[in-house]
Amino acid sequence: MPKRILQGVVVSDKNDKTVVVKVERRFTHPLFKKTVRRSKKYHAHDEGNAHKVGDVVRIEECVPISKQKRWTVMAT
Repeated sequence: MPKRILQGVVVSDKNDKTVVVKVERRFTHPLFKKTVRRSKKYHAHDEGNAHKVGDVVRIEECVPISKQKRWTVMAT
């Protein structure tokens, strides 16, 4: 099974070797037929602390690294 890849914006880089990435998805509401935006935050492993707040990054699924980290930042 392939690993999922998501794209989002870094909203926090305060933790060591960790960034928080906000991923936004859009879908059509089933009843109102209006485009709705939903976002979710993911903790991703960032070896070397290379990414800062505001960077657009791609994250990839991985084995659990810690309690909350199940994603790694892909090399750009």
